[in-house]
Amino acid sequence: MHYFVITTNVDHQFQRAGFDKNRLFYTQGEYGLFQSVNPKNQKTYDNEDWVMKALEVQGFVKNANGIFELTDKRRISMQIPTNLIPTCPDDNSDVTTNLRADDYFIEDEGWHKASEAYYNFLEENKNKHILFLELGVGANTPVIVKYPFWYMVMENKKAVYACVNYQEAFCPNELEERSICI
Repeated sequence: MHYFVITTNVDHQFQRAGFDKNRLFYTQGEYGLFQSVNPKNQKTYDNEDWVMKALEVQGFVKNANGIFELTDKRRISMQIPTNLIPTCPDDNSDVTTNLRADDYFIEDEGWHKASEAYYNFLEENKNKHILFLELGVGANTPVIVKYPFWYMVMENKKAVYACVNYQEAFCPNELEERSICI
């Protein structure tokens, strides 16, 4: 199957569902990454090890099925030891989650690689029969998925737009004959 996913979700659900991470572009960042609060540092850092340690000090353990369970020996403390407060491995500054929340969002090498892969996919399929499937895109960030999909379908007469959304399933009048809104 030939596909590419652009998403504003930051929670790795596409990877967890088995999608190839090389065919994913998380435009708004990822919960699985930290970034330094130092704006001169333009790198991101995988935070899985830190998350596992933080869960462990809370009394959780990952069972054989990968599900976190609370151990009987401890209570959830809602605190972590001071030495477990994460800091940047390169400059020892505080870190924050890599989310597009302000002007300091880091578009690191991985972000740019995914962006390039997405745009290459679009270019390779520019005039082909293609489905632009939009799942649950709301009014919060329509300029990332919804509006570009509409534009690309308008430009490519072989393209089809499909929108699945509980409350906001619609398309421009110009696309009605090549759209499916559920």
